[in-house]
Amino acid sequence: MGRGRTFIVLTGALALAIFAAPASAQQRLQPPSDFRPTMQDVAPGVDHGNVSDDLPEQFQRQAVFYRSQLPVGTIVVDTGERHLYLIESETRALRYGIGVGRDGANAAGLLRVSRKAEWPDWTAPADLIARLPYLPRFVAGGPGNPLGARVMDLGNSIYRIHGTNAPETIGQFLLIGCFRLVNDDAVDLYDRVNVGTRVIVRQN
Repeated sequence: MGRGRTFIVLTGALALAIFAAPASAQQRLQPPSDFRPTMQDVAPGVDHGNVSDDLPEQFQRQAVFYRSQLPVGTIVVDTGERHLYLIESETRALRYGIGVGRDGANAAGLLRVSRKAEWPDWTAPADLIARLPYLPRFVAGGPGNPLGARVMDLGNSIYRIHGTNAPETIGQFLLIGCFRLVNDDAVDLYDRVNVGTRVIVRQN
């Protein structure tokens, strides 16, 4: 496919994502240009559980009215809104609350789920170690792992949808990770989507 045609396809997909807005506007917290986390993350290796009953209702998993012409099964990640939508019909989506990490805050565009894994290992990225040298370099899969119970890699990029060892961070901007869900929601989403699923990431 030529460069011009690729641009048109991606632009069209992004246009669909921009106009596929929820019926009721949500309060938006836009990532600052220099990205300052809204709360301190939980250290790797510390397990705060798989679900948080203390989450505000807007960040709890629920079916919502969502007008869209995207194919059923498409994932829409809204980083500003801190929500992930799984399209179920032209007017309905399953909405999950997410926490957005530094890497995820800069993402935008059309991707696909390229790999799925259960209880993945976590290796600290070099740039993160440079900023936080006290972090462990490696955490084996299991409770306390920053990637949580499930991970879905997006394309050949650094971006991924994953669980978390800290459910209280949902709805926040964090230094570590991309798009995190509480572990129970990560498992639920993981079971609903396949490798190849389209993922549209938007910041507004």
